[in-house]
Amino acid sequence: MDDDLIELLARYARAGTPCVLATVVRTQQPASARPGDKAIITADGKLRGWIGGSCAEPLVRRESLRALAEGEPRLVHIVPAPEVGQVRRRGELTVATTCPSGGALDIFVEPQLPRPLLVVFGDSPAARTLVRLGGLIGFRTCAVHPGGRIDDFPGADLVLPSLDLTPLPLGPDTWAVVATMGHYDEDALEAVLTHPQISVALVASARRAEAVRAVLRQRGLEEASLARIRAPAGGQRGGSQEEIALLALAEIARLRQRRQRGRAAPGAESSPSQATKVVEEGDFAADPVCGMAVDLRQPHERSRAGGHEHHFCSIDCRQRFEAEPGRYLQAAEAERR
Repeated sequence: MDDDLIELLARYARAGTPCVLATVVRTQQPASARPGDKAIITADGKLRGWIGGSCAEPLVRRESLRALAEGEPRLVHIVPAPEVGQVRRRGELTVATTCPSGGALDIFVEPQLPRPLLVVFGDSPAARTLVRLGGLIGFRTCAVHPGGRIDDFPGADLVLPSLDLTPLPLGPDTWAVVATMGHYDEDALEAVLTHPQISVALVASARRAEAVRAVLRQRGLEEASLARIRAPAGGQRGGSQEEIALLALAEIARLRQRRQRGRAAPGAESSPSQATKVVEEGDFAADPVCGMAVDLRQPHERSRAGGHEHHFCSIDCRQRFEAEPGRYLQAAEAERR
């Protein structure tokens, strides 16, 4: 892999930026790509690297954005054929194309999703244990404590010395535990509840949790926000600080697995993200001549016929269409039926 792409992947991993690594795994000449060629695609649809020319690139960008939205890799086959068409199975897409180049490509599209983020408030033994255990089970961990330093929290990926969460890459896979043990529960909860995508747990007794909610209510927080607080964290109170941390983290792991199973269920919708917004209906069209994807947000060839505007990946496809519009319009109508 090109050194620049390696560094870019590493930088995105550190920042928690989701992206896709697309790799050409097989080619059939003539093709401008070679096995081992790679590209990185981000959630804004930008592609860096090389996986083929103007025909393959929009298709790979489209499938990369789908892979980001769904969280699953896929193998994309681009094969020459006398008629256009596509067959989609889970983890695999085959696109038959009449592209005059006549080449074939197999491209593996692999989402690089950031690790879930665990944000722990406080410097109590429970907080420190949460940071250590969270890292062991695959979370990126951030300790938040006024005046905190990285040396104060062994194993933490990041330490914030204030309650300002702006530096964090917050998202739907962010989980917060307030383990301040009564020192600044209300301030920590008020800071985290301003971010509606974060799951929030409080280490406190049921009585203490209700008192905290009362203070936040007086500060003007709405009931919908207060209802997001799970307390006591882990579902029960008691035990050592380390046991409390273990129960809180086990609860997070269970809730996260349940959420992931729900998204994987047939017909389930992916969580909202920039990627899902990019892959909305109308962002891409199929070239009626060769069947390849056309990104409508990028400059491309177009022509009007039959009362509609049609989009093309190349001048050649547009000219072939304009020479025999009836042929391609009839094929497109048959495909829709």
